[in-house]
This record gives sequence, C-alpha cells and structure tokens, in this order.
Amino acid sequence: MTVLAKEIITNAEVGRMLSDREVSRFKPAEIREAIQSLVSEGKDALAIALGDAGLSLYPESEDILAITGLLSLMRQEWAQAVDLIESLRAIQGENTPPFTYVMLVRALRCNLEPVRALAVVNEGLKKYPDQIELAAESLILQDFSNSVLVKETTAH
Repeated sequence: MTVLAKEIITNAEVGRMLSDREVSRFKPAEIREAIQSLVSEGKDALAIALGDAGLSLYPESEDILAITGLLSLMRQEWAQAVDLIESLRAIQGENTPPFTYVMLVRALRCNLEPVRALAVVNEGLKKYPDQIELAAESLILQDFSNSVLVKETTAH
C-alpha cells in the first residue's frame, strides 16, 4: 500500500479527510497508485474522494484522468466516464493507446451513444487494426446496429 493510501485510511479512521493542500504534496502518478491501492482494499469511497481531489489539483494529468475515468466506469457513471476519457484522449492526441479507445467505446456504449461509440472504435481500429478488444467492441456495435435496423424494417 502506498504512503498516501495509508495516510488517507489513517485519517479516515478518525473522521478526517486530507485537504487538497495535503494531497498536493503528491504527484499525479502517486495519487493514481494510491487510488488503485484503496480500490484493491475495498475502500472505494476513499478512492473516489481522492480521485476528486486529484482532478481538482491536476485536471490535465493523464494519470488522474485515466484512473478517475476507470472509477466512473466502475461506478457506472457513464456520462462522467465519457467526459473524463474524452479529455484523456484529447491530451494523448496521436499517442492515444488502445486501452483509452476501449474505455471510451465502452463508456459511450453504456451511455447509449452507439453511433459515437462506433466512430471511436473505427478510429481506434485504424490505428490498431489487430487490437482484439477493439475488434470485439466493433462486433458488438455492428450486431447492435444490425438488430436496430431489423427492428426498424419490421416495424414499418
């Protein structure tokens, strides 16, 4: 467990949260690692609070955007996940890794935005044509599109 995670748990046990100033002593990567530790310990509420503090301190950090995007996915807060992961992708630009595309596609699909999800999966597959998870997401979205078309055709 990280030093920051231990500090947060110790403070939480006495009913106290670390201030943003106290959290700012840590780098974004350290905050991400602490969030991962807290989640693995089942301390999701503390991880979420630390993620919020991290976002307020480092709103353009890839580490913070990635981990808070994952937390949002975990909590099924799809719209928030989409916003965070889109911000992450904007910062990563041409260096966007496959995992960011996969996370964004899943968030969009769960947020009931299949058209946008399909556009993102196609963009990701252009850069990473052999990426299995993107290919699987593409198949899911194509199956969804086909079933919607069949329903629309039979409804008329």
